[in-house]
Amino acid sequence: MSEVMSDKIPENPKYDILETARRIVRLGPICDSCLGRQFAMLSTGLTNAERGRSLKTVLAMQASAQEDPALLEDLAPCYLPARLKLGRRDEPDARCTVCLGEMSHEMLDKWAERAAAALSGWEYSTLVVGTKISGLLAENEELLLADGGSRHAEPFKSELNREVGKRLAQLTGKSFDLKSPDMVVHLNLEKGEVELQVASLFIRGRYRKLVRGIPQTRWPCRECRGRGCPRCNGTGRMYQESVDELIRPAVMQAAESEDTVFHGAGREDIDARMLGRGRPFIVEAIRPRKRRIDLPGLAAEINRQAEGKVEVIELALADSSMVERLKEATFQKTYSVLVRLGAEVAEEKLKSGLNRLVGQVDQRTPTRVSRRRADKLRLRRVYSADLIEVKGRLARINVKGESGLYIKELIFGDGGRTQPNLAEILRVDAIVEELDVIDVGGESDGTSSWNAEEI
Repeated sequence: MSEVMSDKIPENPKYDILETARRIVRLGPICDSCLGRQFAMLSTGLTNAERGRSLKTVLAMQASAQEDPALLEDLAPCYLPARLKLGRRDEPDARCTVCLGEMSHEMLDKWAERAAAALSGWEYSTLVVGTKISGLLAENEELLLADGGSRHAEPFKSELNREVGKRLAQLTGKSFDLKSPDMVVHLNLEKGEVELQVASLFIRGRYRKLVRGIPQTRWPCRECRGRGCPRCNGTGRMYQESVDELIRPAVMQAAESEDTVFHGAGREDIDARMLGRGRPFIVEAIRPRKRRIDLPGLAAEINRQAEGKVEVIELALADSSMVERLKEATFQKTYSVLVRLGAEVAEEKLKSGLNRLVGQVDQRTPTRVSRRRADKLRLRRVYSADLIEVKGRLARINVKGESGLYIKELIFGDGGRTQPNLAEILRVDAIVEELDVIDVGGESDGTSSWNAEEI
């Protein structure tokens, strides 16, 4: 007979796999996968179930060689050859006290089938499996690591994700992507349910805003913050339309999504049009059921529904990383400005005054946006300011400037908060009558434009 083992984990730095495995099986019934998982980092090319089965086989052989019935008794609940040796042929396997049966082939197959059913009706190309473990299973795993003494285990969730994932890949024919999958399949072990985390669908393009009085994005009412009040006629919105909302319905319909989020490369004033090549944007479809989108058809439908207010061009698929790059990009912008002067100014004097605007401009936060933006000094650059035509006290000028340049304040001065400004240079009042953005071009260094390579 072998000497009785102590429950205390030895402090000897030498690591004995079989001694550790025997300590683990003494803790209670354990399936092949859970035993093998405690040694997952020691070899490759084997499943944890194969590792566990091999360890049980060697322990059973050792028990027979050393005539150790105690070891056979420890193995018997979850190992048929040990029960046969003990004459307990008809006794079934006991439930594993670690995974509570979740790692059985039957349960792994059931989880894969549940996941495949949940994925039915969704278009996707890639997926990954994740697990929301219950508190009891987490506690079981912690106790096994503490009392079993293994130094080479992998997490229970990792094995479950892998084993269900392999079965799910066979059922769906889809590939796995650990970095940016279209679908994350969460196995909620506590609820016994499959939950889907659906990646957004991103579509990029340019939009033209052809009318004034429309903001870029949804704008909640300042009074009621979207709840509805007399000021907003119960709508909860400051404006009843926006570029975002004019694009949104067709995208939701095409992608069968729950909602959209609009991301623009800056924004123009509500009373300004966005003309020329348009402003770069990305629309994010939330929880889309469809991912294969007819983009030319989508553009045509957006333009039809927008009824001449907004027009989109150059639609193409994007990815989530492009959103951050779009937000950080510093596009040059060219504006067409109709200015009403307080008095007639000679054409040459007007041209000379515009030339003095070119270069660095110091702008404190404009009075008109001071309620929602920090009051600080911003340094911006004007690249060109050209007179297009002048008729009496009306002058049409084109201004090309750095991203973030406030054009209206560049013209009227905002009480001196913008320096230099046209009104102060000409010594007459100067008011912007109309403002149009006619180009959102390359970044401020002049080296790039809105294309797949850049964003």
